[in-house]
Amino acid sequence: MIIRVRVFPNSKREEIIKKSDDFFEVTVQEKPIGGQANKGVIRVLSSYFKVPEARIKLIRGFREPRKVFRIEINSR
Repeated sequence: MIIRVRVFPNSKREEIIKKSDDFFEVTVQEKPIGGQANKGVIRVLSSYFKVPEARIKLIRGFREPRKVFRIEINSR
C-alpha cells in the first residue's frame, strides 16, 4: 500500500488524521532534524496500521513535509 503523508513536526501532541483513502496528516513531537521527525512518523503509522515499523518505508520526501510511504500489510 502506498500512502501520502503531510507531516507537522515539533507538535505538542501526536495524532494521525485520515483525509482520504491514501492521504493522511500526521503530527509528531520530534523536530525535523536528522530524520527524527521521519522516525516519529513511522512510529505513529506503525501504531495506526498495526504493522511493525520495519514494514514501513519512506520512499519520497525525506526532507519535505509531504512524504510518500510504502506499507507492507499482510494479506493473510
